[in-house]
Amino acid sequence: MGFSDGKPLKIAVASGKGGTGKTTISVSLALSLGRAQFIDCDVEEPNAHLFLNPNLKEEEVVEIPVPRINFDKCTYCGECAKVCAYNAIAVLPNKVLIFDELCHGCGACTMFCPEKAMYEVGHPTGVIQHGDAGEIDFWHGILNIGEPMAVPIIRKLKKRVRDDLPVVLDAAPGTSCPVVETVRKTDFSILVTEPTPFGFHDFKLGVEVLRKIGIPFGAIINRADKGTDEVRKYCEKQGIPVLMEIPFDRRVAEGYSRGKPLVDVLPEYRDRFRDMYKRIAEMVLAKAA
Repeated sequence: MGFSDGKPLKIAVASGKGGTGKTTISVSLALSLGRAQFIDCDVEEPNAHLFLNPNLKEEEVVEIPVPRINFDKCTYCGECAKVCAYNAIAVLPNKVLIFDELCHGCGACTMFCPEKAMYEVGHPTGVIQHGDAGEIDFWHGILNIGEPMAVPIIRKLKKRVRDDLPVVLDAAPGTSCPVVETVRKTDFSILVTEPTPFGFHDFKLGVEVLRKIGIPFGAIINRADKGTDEVRKYCEKQGIPVLMEIPFDRRVAEGYSRGKPLVDVLPEYRDRFRDMYKRIAEMVLAKAA
């Protein structure tokens, strides 16, 4: 399913906090579109596969380049430590310490070493996996336990984004670097929230991030019949389109506990998600005009 100019959309689904139903929404949107690509960018805790049950066929290790030293050339001048913005290198009078877990793989130390004593090796940070879930082209990433940086894996995943299918990217919760990397260069972002004080607080943080990046966005209010009206009033005041409101339904919660997507439990929602996609397409086209 594309939109009027024939180009399918790339939509990121995000949330200011965990537990709002973000993955439920992203999976339901992808399933409602028929042929689509789904990319789970929540690489610290990927769980969309529990709903989609993909047949995983490929796996690729993700590495970042980390420095190593040829001590036959090293003069312990300390230039490598000076240019490292992440304090990943410490130079002592006759020893150099490299902290791989702090290295961002920028290559500055290797570039600026006056003795050309530094070189780089690959440091594995995680994997990306690919497979099919019915009509869905499925990708997700898995960050290795203890690794601090999710962004290199998300960048690797985003290189697999297709132009011939609608793409749904499931972001990590929150407003940190992995979320920014996921939503960057997408056509539109959906912020999933709930009408509670905590949901409203973190929703506003998500709004601030998306506005700074310049990504058009709208809101989905999950469990909309609970809590307060603060989210609705805020969206109306700020001109944020509320794309859908989903009331609390015990059947959805029971389906979730069994790993069943919302649109399988309540098939009538497939039309609602398709209509929402068309509305988003119209907004994207209007903004581009």
